[in-house]
Amino acid sequence: MMDEQTGVIRPETLALDKLIKATIDRVEASRDGGAADTVLFLGNRHQSFPTAVIRDPVLEPVDKLVWMVIMLAVRETGANAAFPSYETISRLANVSSRSTIARAIAILRASRWLTLCGRMRKASGRFRGNVYALHDEPLPLADVIHLDGDYMAFLNKAVSHGHARVRTVAKGVLASIDEDVRGGRDVCALEHPIERRLQSAVSTGNERVRRFFSFTRDAIQQIRQDSMGNSQARDHRDQNSNSVETRVQKSNAHKSNSGCSSSNNKKTTTTTSGEDASKFMHAGEHDEPLVYPRRLGENQRDIANRYLSKLAPADRQPILDELEGRFQAEQKGMKPVYDEISFLFRLCERMKSGEFVPNLGIKVRDARHAREIQRQQVACHDTATEPKETEEQRQKRMALAKVRMDEMRKALGMPIDKGPSSEPNET
Repeated sequence: MMDEQTGVIRPETLALDKLIKATIDRVEASRDGGAADTVLFLGNRHQSFPTAVIRDPVLEPVDKLVWMVIMLAVRETGANAAFPSYETISRLANVSSRSTIARAIAILRASRWLTLCGRMRKASGRFRGNVYALHDEPLPLADVIHLDGDYMAFLNKAVSHGHARVRTVAKGVLASIDEDVRGGRDVCALEHPIERRLQSAVSTGNERVRRFFSFTRDAIQQIRQDSMGNSQARDHRDQNSNSVETRVQKSNAHKSNSGCSSSNNKKTTTTTSGEDASKFMHAGEHDEPLVYPRRLGENQRDIANRYLSKLAPADRQPILDELEGRFQAEQKGMKPVYDEISFLFRLCERMKSGEFVPNLGIKVRDARHAREIQRQQVACHDTATEPKETEEQRQKRMALAKVRMDEMRKALGMPIDKGPSSEPNET
């Protein structure tokens, strides 16, 4: 029976199966291999590339090509494969610039086609590699902030990236999130995959630009305008460069014919300044810093700040206290909160509509105030009971310091100061 089944399967498939098993055995046998990135493809297996990556209105051709090269590496060796090196991507994509490849990877991460899920380290703590996840469509924000703990920080840092295209895409993603927040939309709400795919199909099927996964219509239009402006700026620089080069060549030819030579020592410095990323550090009442629940990670705090910024300063801390009180209530048997941002979003909506009534957050607020009062009392007590240094103690401390200084000078072969103290005499 096994022979009959083997005869049906193609020899190429059998060879690939042996290769995969041999690769798994080799990786499992190596206790601590060299530095290497790993990529996981999360999604349905495709014999061809998904149309969504082709129709993406934000990605440029080189970005799509880099995605396809990574997908080829995954397809050749299975769902768990080594992330292709820059040399491999350069060879397969025919892209010679490493900065272009790095730019494409950054854009794929920002637009959620590629997710940085974690970093691997050796037993000694030395960095070993990254773990990436490649997707057949842009991942929802809720999934990304769960898998990539530094995603929001990456976006905020990317708006100051050295490449204009990365800055533009990162600003577009953050602008889309802010637009959803202003529109009263839960950015972490669960959406059915079919609805998201139909929405993207409509946006790419018509000439009128609509929302495409993580990008809103206004963000896409702004990205296109910025891209056209950057392209025109590059063309203008190229024209100026060609014009200057022509003038320099004519000038050098004239100087060469006249038998004169000179050197131009004038230097031109170009400074590129990126826009500072918005940190959304909103204070509470009386400009006091907000106290967040410890359960919220960096991604969740960033998104929470975007919702809290739409509230009055006096209303921000009560929302966080209510959220912390709800978390503490889980220890007493209350149903767990699985989506912290959605819960905070509903609290903010109640605050806007005037329906918010503090409940579980009252104990959290009172406990924080009690800790603050106790801290102030302890600080005042320590200041009051701290003994003051007498003149005799000060003289002894200065004499001991001089003895130690003389010992150091002697050890270094320096002359020892035997004169009187350098302190000024009181008159």
